[in-house]
Amino acid sequence: MSDPEGRLPDAELKIPTHVAIIMDGNGRWARARGLPRLAGHRAGVDNLRRIIRACVEFGIQYLTIFAFSTENWARPKEEVDGLMNIMEEVIDQQLDELDAEGVQIRHVGKMEGVRPDLQAKIRAAVERTKHNRRLVLNVAFNYGGRDEIVQAIRKMICDGVRPDEVDEALVSRYLYTADCPDPDLVIRTSGEVRISNFLLWQSAYAEWYFTPVYWPDFDKEELRKALEDYSRRERRFGRVSEDETAPLDDGGTASDGPSS
Repeated sequence: MSDPEGRLPDAELKIPTHVAIIMDGNGRWARARGLPRLAGHRAGVDNLRRIIRACVEFGIQYLTIFAFSTENWARPKEEVDGLMNIMEEVIDQQLDELDAEGVQIRHVGKMEGVRPDLQAKIRAAVERTKHNRRLVLNVAFNYGGRDEIVQAIRKMICDGVRPDEVDEALVSRYLYTADCPDPDLVIRTSGEVRISNFLLWQSAYAEWYFTPVYWPDFDKEELRKALEDYSRRERRFGRVSEDETAPLDDGGTASDGPSS
């Protein structure tokens, strides 16, 4: 039973296997404090470490984060360069700790356009942590959902796949996330209510949770709120709810009861 404040006890939490997060609001968080946008991005990186730890504590097995989209190249060059530098700093400063904690890092997205030295560091981080099993961290960096599907189609054509061989399972195997389960829960911070070209194929049946909290302030307690909300939902995958299985009348609609 939940307590008077509506908080679910830990035993009643349904822990999703795969959580994906659109980490939004860094710039607005910084602006509200009179700081430059890059300060917000750095605060967001600091918070990511806390959320990774929280995911491990909750027993989440896969975490996918939207770090840099294919559309983000259109931002001011200073900000783009700063984001690339932050990515490099994260690898340099946090890889040892992430590896020691059993986090497996995977890159989701394209390398094209990323400067060569950063490409090398990303590949090295992926290679170094590939045997870790405590948490799989998918870093969607230089990623776009539509582009991912386009790349998958191109690879299928190059592999000589026949039209009659194409089905949903095959398409999934050609995506960046081929060996990951689809996300159960997608979280977007900052109050924006849109999917922003993120995991378009994979999130078809995911539960979405939108919160007004900016990413740097999205702590373990905020993550727990998202998990509580998820735990109260019934995932139907296109099926009818058990509470809505009233028999169909002759007209093909569910009957509300005997007619008067």
